[in-house]
Amino acid sequence: MNDQVNTKRKIELLAPGGDVEAIKAGIVAGANAVYCGLDTFNARNRASNLSFDELNGVLRLAHRYNCEVFLTLNVVILEQELKAMFKLLNQLVNTTLDGIIVQDLGLFNLVKKYFPTLDIHASTQLTTHNEGQIHFLSKIGASRLNLSRELNLGEIKSLTATAHDQNVLTEVFVHGSLCIAFSGQCYSSSVSVGNSGNRGRCSQACRDEYEITEAGNKFPLNLKDNSAYFDLPELVDAKVDSLKIEGRIKGAHYVYTVVDTWRKQINSFVESGKLLADDSNLHKVFNRDFTNSFLTGDLTKSMFIDNPRDNSVNYAVDKSNAISVVQIQDVKTELYQGKNDLGLELKEKVKDININKIILTFEFVGKENQPLIVRTKASSDNTKVRTYEIQSDVSLIASDKSVIDQDSLIKRFKSFNDANHTIEDYSFEGLDSGLSIPFKELTKLKNEMAFLLNNNKEIIAPVELPILEKHPKVEQQIKLSILIADEKDAHLCDVTDADVYFKIPESLKKGCTKHIDLLLRNPRFIPWFPAVLIGKDYLESVKILEQVKPARIVTNNTGIAYKAFEMGIEWIAGPFLNTTNSYALYTMQEELNCAGAFISNEINKMQIRNIRRPKGFKLLYSIYHPILMMTSRQCFFQQTVGCKKPAIEDGCMLKCKKATTITNVKGVSFAVDKQKGGYPSIYNHEQFLNMDVVNDLSDLFDEFFIDLTNIGAGSKEEQDKTLLIKHFEGLLNSADESKIQLNNLVPIATNAQYSQGL
Repeated sequence: MNDQVNTKRKIELLAPGGDVEAIKAGIVAGANAVYCGLDTFNARNRASNLSFDELNGVLRLAHRYNCEVFLTLNVVILEQELKAMFKLLNQLVNTTLDGIIVQDLGLFNLVKKYFPTLDIHASTQLTTHNEGQIHFLSKIGASRLNLSRELNLGEIKSLTATAHDQNVLTEVFVHGSLCIAFSGQCYSSSVSVGNSGNRGRCSQACRDEYEITEAGNKFPLNLKDNSAYFDLPELVDAKVDSLKIEGRIKGAHYVYTVVDTWRKQINSFVESGKLLADDSNLHKVFNRDFTNSFLTGDLTKSMFIDNPRDNSVNYAVDKSNAISVVQIQDVKTELYQGKNDLGLELKEKVKDININKIILTFEFVGKENQPLIVRTKASSDNTKVRTYEIQSDVSLIASDKSVIDQDSLIKRFKSFNDANHTIEDYSFEGLDSGLSIPFKELTKLKNEMAFLLNNNKEIIAPVELPILEKHPKVEQQIKLSILIADEKDAHLCDVTDADVYFKIPESLKKGCTKHIDLLLRNPRFIPWFPAVLIGKDYLESVKILEQVKPARIVTNNTGIAYKAFEMGIEWIAGPFLNTTNSYALYTMQEELNCAGAFISNEINKMQIRNIRRPKGFKLLYSIYHPILMMTSRQCFFQQTVGCKKPAIEDGCMLKCKKATTITNVKGVSFAVDKQKGGYPSIYNHEQFLNMDVVNDLSDLFDEFFIDLTNIGAGSKEEQDKTLLIKHFEGLLNSADESKIQLNNLVPIATNAQYSQGL
């Protein structure tokens, strides 16, 4: 047997479940765990999802098959939703749920404080890709995390080792759809149609059709599906804990086929150390063809496919070399027969399993001067009848007051009609009439029976959402702050008293001190760290902190936030940390000594208004910036203007500064931008300009921010930055002329997100 599988370490196969039938399919196909969502607070609102009663039924079914269940609560939470979320957590804590999958930093605070028995998994939406982020997530309460899909096997192995040192488990997506953008950092759907990916409403703009590009593509952002089917030995060697299959909007047939195929592959490898060569069943269900290029780090244009629709027929035809109409029809017939056979196989396996509730019958027995006895029989289609018996501590007495009759007992015990149980019958034949017992004894009996029916676990009493104190602004006079990305803009320090942030690029040359020297030369520059920092780029960014020792930073990356916390550096949470509620602020302050945060530009006035800051905490908001739609580790130019390089190289990030536009079939153009040292990104054709917030919410914010970098400008004419500063300062001082001038200076602008919100 292969040494790398000669281990007792569990390799979990984690299956998607968009509805009950898909969950059944995953269970019978051999999943060790399934992840699913309720009809609220989850990042796949296009899936059917589950009711709370169905969730409990799924828990009963899955646990009979030794399969765990994780619930997706993987969206950002709005302030006005906190009460509803807290109510849901009060329900979940009394289920047998094995874990919740979380994106919102505020949920970490709530769960850790008030629901410590709930296991927290960090969602892929948290874009976890460096060791500092693992320390950050471990500190705030994560027991496992989903690593970014863009990572290669070496990076996965290194980060998994770091996670295990923190007693944190790792998941890796091994099959299913691939986003071209970093998860949690894609705003294309939010910007284009008002449906935020951070709220589970992604409209998949990356699958949209565009006007044909110079490279000859209609779907230049459409990646093939992910499949690591033949990379299993390397993932096992990396000690990844969970192999996760994407697909909560896919049906039961898809889930069964993919999970069953992966189950057989894992079993073969564990038992013999050898892989199965046949992956044909994976091609019989929906797919866009397959790639493993993120895992191998071979980022070529072969990852793309110029068709977002199902490729299964095309694959079958190509593989069989069918040419004639008859040959093609024969191939299709064979493919559809194979699909049907898999469907029949699934149907046979699930025909006898269900999520029906446990049926209860209550029998009440009692005579004068004897205790009241309550017997309960619990039965389901899949288990034998269990009988529970309890009795009161005091005896029944004859009385015409507070008599326990049928109506009073039914009223007391009817609450057992709940998410897990249905009361079928009550029996009172053994109960004499005219007897009384204190009502507190009935309550005690009811609680004892609830304990027994809850697998001998105490019911956890509900907790009220605490009311947060409203603290005043840190500074009464609202400040302006600016962002630059080039030292040639240093002269702007002479025309304003605003805080000047300097954008550190996503990629840094190993051992190069350019940015360290720059920051030391310009003491007014406050380092601004980007959202994505992988591998050496994270380590080089840490060196900037260690050698510059800035008094204050802004970071959009939680790994840098953790390092700043360790070093005692004041840090502000940047706008790409997607902060939308008070408890996210409290998580960052209480756990990691955060000094302030940008509030997300995705939320509107009413959603911002009631956010309450911790004491001594600053709130910031960007009123002018290019509108980022998506950022990718892949190259947007391979499929648009074309590129002579066959694959992305190390130097691409540092040297390339291409720019182009793509135009969708509705005629809307977007800037495709690549700054030196930056990831390829796509920006909206409009700038974000929100002057309304200055009038609406100046009482809430300490600082309004403007982005004066040229990022996302594409071929647009560069603005007069001195003039922009002058008029933004005028805006903060209520100068009407400045508002007019800003509208003239930035004619193509929008604040739609501030109007529509999430």
